Amino acid sequence: MRLAVVSHKECVLDPASGDHYTDGGFPLQMRAISELFTETRLLVPCAAPGSLEGLARLDGDQISVVPLKKLEGRDLRRKLNFLGWFFENGRVIWNEIRQADAVHAPIPGDVGTIGLVFALIQRKPLFVRHCGNWTVQKTAAEKFWKWCMETFAGGTNVMLATGGGDDPPSNRNLNVKWIFSTSLSKEQIANARSKTLPVRGPIRLIIACRQERNKGTDIVLRSFAKIRRSVPNAVLDVVGGGSLLPGLKELAAELRLEDSVTFHGKVTQAEVLNLLASAHIFCYPTTASEGFPKVVAEALANGLPVVTTRVSVLPQVIREGCGVLIEPTPDDLATAVVKICIDEKGYAQMSAAAVKVASRFTLERWRDLIAENLDAAWSPIFQQTRKPVPQSGRSSV
Repeated sequence: MRLAVVSHKECVLDPASGDHYTDGGFPLQMRAISELFTETRLLVPCAAPGSLEGLARLDGDQISVVPLKKLEGRDLRRKLNFLGWFFENGRVIWNEIRQADAVHAPIPGDVGTIGLVFALIQRKPLFVRHCGNWTVQKTAAEKFWKWCMETFAGGTNVMLATGGGDDPPSNRNLNVKWIFSTSLSKEQIANARSKTLPVRGPIRLIIACRQERNKGTDIVLRSFAKIRRSVPNAVLDVVGGGSLLPGLKELAAELRLEDSVTFHGKVTQAEVLNLLASAHIFCYPTTASEGFPKVVAEALANGLPVVTTRVSVLPQVIREGCGVLIEPTPDDLATAVVKICIDEKGYAQMSAAAVKVASRFTLERWRDLIAENLDAAWSPIFQQTRKPVPQSGRSSV
């Protein structure tokens, strides 16, 4: 069965090898999905050859990349450029979908939306994965995506909302189902171990995310100045690139934190995991529109108690004793972190709970949950054509 994946996820071509590279958990998730299909075609915007720093190769079983032209600009400029981009790339997307047996359209995203609409017009079996915050829709586009999923879910249209909860994603259409998000393999989580606070040496705090508005790194920096008064051996790692990174470095200098804060910039997924492995507490006071932040699962898998906010699925993940929920303020974050640092027994219990919770969120279980939904909607063709993979059980939040 041939799958066409239509996504806004930008990739970079390496002219030397002919391979394509991108960042985040996308390469790992696409590799997992490709294990279900005889062929997977990734329709993604491709930038001009450039630096591969912090990027991972797009590879997998019978994966190929169909390069689309990069859509330039952000926000309003991107919207203004979209019509011209569509005329250049629409035919390619249409033809690839016509030749495919099924379509996967990750949203939010303008490119994924084109894949969604084209698949519906061509009546192709469709798998949509909503990766944003399903519970909050502020813009017209966000409302449109939710309307589409609630309207068309059912039959051969599989609609999965990233997140989780005790209630279904939609009372309007119960065919919309929850899906978690992850980039961790079963093997990685099997090797996870809980931690204790160091008797000597630094206590390492960490935040890893795109350094953009509402992610909370500014809150972490302001709280860290307060934390150091009670925990003078605390240090902070800030991981991830983004448009706000220069300003955050200036803020750290203003707060006189240069000797205790390290900015790592954009790094590979493997480097993120290495930094999490050497840390002790994950700070994530986000106010952004989140679905299921993969980095939280990665932090838990490394035995890190997570200090975070009541956004999307995070309360359901943290409620099993693996962290603390706070208001997104420097004072609240500082109070929570200091309390964790001075309670060695409580820290060990949180760390053990973190590893236990993370064990439910493997790529293998993520893949199998998707396969279960596709089996139900696309049988018997999907069952007859999908490749056999080891079953890892079902997971839910």
